[in-house]
Amino acid sequence: MLSVVADAVTDGELRNPARYKVKVSEYRHYYRNGYLVVRNLLPPEDVEALKAFAMDLLHGRVMLPGLEPPPPNATLDELYGRFSRIHMLHRANATAEKYLLHPRALDVLEALIGPDVLALQTMLFLNPPGKGGQGWHQDSYYITTFPDVMIGVWMALDRADEENGCLWVIPGSHAEPIYPTPDRLHTVHAEETFDNLDIVENVSNMDDSVNTLSRVARQYPDPIPVVVDPGDVVFFHGHLLHRSHRNRTQDRMRRAFVCHYTNARSWVPWNHGNVWEGPSANYLHILARGRTHLPYAQPPFGTPCAALDPVTKDGIDGTGQMMGDMDESGDGEMKVIHVA
Repeated sequence: MLSVVADAVTDGELRNPARYKVKVSEYRHYYRNGYLVVRNLLPPEDVEALKAFAMDLLHGRVMLPGLEPPPPNATLDELYGRFSRIHMLHRANATAEKYLLHPRALDVLEALIGPDVLALQTMLFLNPPGKGGQGWHQDSYYITTFPDVMIGVWMALDRADEENGCLWVIPGSHAEPIYPTPDRLHTVHAEETFDNLDIVENVSNMDDSVNTLSRVARQYPDPIPVVVDPGDVVFFHGHLLHRSHRNRTQDRMRRAFVCHYTNARSWVPWNHGNVWEGPSANYLHILARGRTHLPYAQPPFGTPCAALDPVTKDGIDGTGQMMGDMDESGDGEMKVIHVA
């Protein structure tokens, strides 16, 4: 099992990463602009461990349910053709769970959406030369939480810039509602809440003439690139309009480990397209920090978090269940693996 501890030990500290304390200016930046970049949040050894994990998956040295092994003596192009991203790795792999629950990322989340934090999703992006990219979209379109305080956390494993497919964001666009498609009319907002909320089409498609969410994007000043180095982490609001372009380099990957979270007191009728029992899927998601009156999951690989601390339970029994009775695309070219 890979270790996430990396910072130097100070007097009286165990070998744990030093707690990250969010500056008031960072908090303001997140809520004014819809995103925040925290430089060097992940120590170098954690970045190297995640890169090694990504390459082990690519070469078939680590396997996940639903991921076919590569053919013998596979070429690099054949390996890259296996998948562009993998979803929900934390449900089948201890390393993914460990980095979903990385203490320094949770420190920032406590300040931005906490103190109660529920861990929802993991995604690994490879984006080798010539591949990758996703058109304009809003993450809360895909992941439903009530109230909607969902947040994405984008951990850079390589330098990401305009050439190899960095994120592009529209500052301030997190103030927009979630724009529905005809098949998802009431995923976030109540019916008849808005008088003039446009229905859009082909969200996430890279062709702006097809992805009509681009019309909303054009109402703002030009988007800006989010250039990051390995170990930098981008926190972005679930309503923020953002996108990426294809990796135009010949020899650089753009790997990233991306997670999603919400406040642990939000109702979560979402399980990445899989069914769940009862009215919500909260019981399938891990309580990372704080407390909650709702069900939650234990980390199956035992990564330290609030779910394992009986002191944090708030109306929850020792199994993470409520006490008493209780009556979600890419650009078409992506190869996406979903881990059950």
